[in-house]
Amino acid sequence: MRKIVRYKFDPANPPPLTETQKAEIAALKARSENDVDTTDIPELTEEFWQSAARNPYFKPVKQQLTLRLDSDVVAWFKQHTPEGRGYQSAINKALREYVTKQDRKAS
Repeated sequence: MRKIVRYKFDPANPPPLTETQKAEIAALKARSENDVDTTDIPELTEEFWQSAARNPYFKPVKQQLTLRLDSDVVAWFKQHTPEGRGYQSAINKALREYVTKQDRKAS
């Protein structure tokens, strides 16, 4: 019978690198860019980036904070989510859409 081993990893506080890992990183740093063969990798065109999409499995790290919002705005989000659940995620989604639009305007 196999024993299930579970690990918890905090990306904000990773474990220290081992000596082997440090040596591998040092060896990579010492290499010249000319030593890396990229002939089998196609160039990424502007057309590629126009149709690119965010990785659907990407989950950004959440940061807990205290935020003061107008009560009518919070009430609207609570009213427009099933049973008032997920309203914070809905607010986050709305903010992300706004940020994405602003980034597109800037570029």
